[in-house]
Amino acid sequence: MKILAIAKELTYANLDIKSISLASLADENIAIDSYDYIIISGGDGTLRRVVKKLYEYKNIPPIILNPTGSFNVISKLYRTHSLDKIMGKLSKQEPIETKKHPFYKLNNEVFLFSAGNMGDLQHILLSETLRFGFLQNGIWKYLLSFMALFPLYILLTPFMLLSSQRFFIFTPFSFIPKIGSFYGKVDTLEIDLQNSYNMLELDGDIVFIDEQHLKIEKIGTLDIVVK
Repeated sequence: MKILAIAKELTYANLDIKSISLASLADENIAIDSYDYIIISGGDGTLRRVVKKLYEYKNIPPIILNPTGSFNVISKLYRTHSLDKIMGKLSKQEPIETKKHPFYKLNNEVFLFSAGNMGDLQHILLSETLRFGFLQNGIWKYLLSFMALFPLYILLTPFMLLSSQRFFIFTPFSFIPKIGSFYGKVDTLEIDLQNSYNMLELDGDIVFIDEQHLKIEKIGTLDIVVK
């Protein structure tokens, strides 16, 4: 069994683990499909950036999450067991359980659960501004940002929901298929932002899209190891 660990050096008794940085994924000598599992250390943004690189290889092995970020939505969504528990099962060759999670493409970017240019964008921008001191890690920066922006949300959200140039996709709320510009489910979606240079939020990352037209589509599924 071969395991590739990305973004953090890891070792475990009786397991063959190769550790690389995220930047090293661009190395054409890394045969991704030769690995049985991939461990990704970090938060949702790191996971998104790794999946964007892995998508270029087409065949993506099952992913083991080592959630060390501030919020870790995917890990919480599937209630994944700790890395130590999962590694222990692999070392003993015990069966593991995986869940399939869809991922999406927005023009040349990739995301797993969240994309938009509504209140989510302002929330991430302010949260990243607060990323210092004791707010560096944990969820407090997100809570403080939400409280600070709450009056703005109350005032502007109804208008943004009615705007054809605004959108927010959050697939953990798939029980709400669509309300105005909010989407809990999406297979394919095209949006004209009417501007050629746009700032968007993708899984907690801020990205810039130098295009007016967006095409969003589901492009595959990931096997997430849950326990």
